[in-house]
Amino acid sequence: MDYLREAELKHGRICMLAWTGWVTVDLGVRIVAMPQEWEGLTSATAHDKLCEYGAMGNMAIWLALAEIVSWLGVAQMLQGSGREPGDFGIGKQFLEGKTKEQVDRVKLQELKNGRLAMFAFSGVVTQSILSGNGFPYTM
Repeated sequence: MDYLREAELKHGRICMLAWTGWVTVDLGVRIVAMPQEWEGLTSATAHDKLCEYGAMGNMAIWLALAEIVSWLGVAQMLQGSGREPGDFGIGKQFLEGKTKEQVDRVKLQELKNGRLAMFAFSGVVTQSILSGNGFPYTM
């Protein structure tokens, strides 16, 4: 069950970031040193252009490295190290001084928000493609 909980937390966290990134791009936020070829791209149209530019290959390499590093923690957890699913040692200071019930509540909130984010991201992608418009993706 620990492996399944780890996967659910990871997917939820990724979808929380993905929804934020998708909407941020469609609202017009851009990086400072953006190549001219990327002008006017939306989240829905960016994939093909970034593949042509070569940026997606670089991103895949960095994501693969992050996945390899995270697997070290997962492997230790599966071998009985006592590591909790999703615990990478980041942000633990926010749980200090809280009771077990409060910590469990925060963990449940993260899990539920991650589940909601998975639905939200699939919805925002679908609505973006169907409407062909930017945020708020209305027809």
